[in-house]
Amino acid sequence: MHEIFGVTPWGFAALAAAALLVGFSKTAVSGANTVSLAVFAAVLPARASTGVLLPILICGDILAVLTYRRHAHWPTLWRLFPAVAGGVVLGTAFLAFAGDAAVRTSIGAILLLMTAVTLWRRRKEATPESEGAATRAARVKAGSYGVLGGFTTMVANAGGPVMSMYLLSAGFRKLGFLGTSAWFFLIVNSAKVPFSVGLGLIDGRSLLLDAALVAFVVPGALLGKWAVNRINQTLFDRLVIAATILGGLQLLLR
Repeated sequence: MHEIFGVTPWGFAALAAAALLVGFSKTAVSGANTVSLAVFAAVLPARASTGVLLPILICGDILAVLTYRRHAHWPTLWRLFPAVAGGVVLGTAFLAFAGDAAVRTSIGAILLLMTAVTLWRRRKEATPESEGAATRAARVKAGSYGVLGGFTTMVANAGGPVMSMYLLSAGFRKLGFLGTSAWFFLIVNSAKVPFSVGLGLIDGRSLLLDAALVAFVVPGALLGKWAVNRINQTLFDRLVIAATILGGLQLLLR
């Protein structure tokens, strides 16, 4: 593996563990793969890590869809997709010009901001709203989270925590959360592939490394499927929020 991006045996072991965590996060605690993002960015050149990680994430998305496909809430997905498409375009433009430090700092700040906003909104859940105001607020929230999700998933594969915060704030229970998230990321990550190829982030070298890492995603997904049935809703929410905060801090402080 040393010939591929100069990866050492210890570096490959770290990438394999991160790939296993991708599988776990896709079927258990969404947002936990921000740790994987940080590992890939530490072992590989930052821009190259984005291209290597994307096919690994898509493999995890496929496993998650196979596991939770019946639990997706499609009206939520259709409400998000237009804004996400705009965010992906913005992210592509940002990637073409911004340096690695600017990318990391921007996304870390966004993740922490979204966590704070979600926690604040959950404190206000008891405050009644008129039906019209609630509908307008839902559209604005879907649009803002959608753009941020598209932007962060394009520039650093870090859209998971943003979408986690959106789905938690929308009141999704565990299986609905995982099913909706699984379909969302399978579709969005697959749509990102042409952009990543165009930016030179995915090429023969990156795919060769992916071929060696993808087998580690499967046991992670199986472990996640086993664990999710043993996690109650309150703990699930707290783990998602904690993973999001950790991921944001990792990106912001690196």
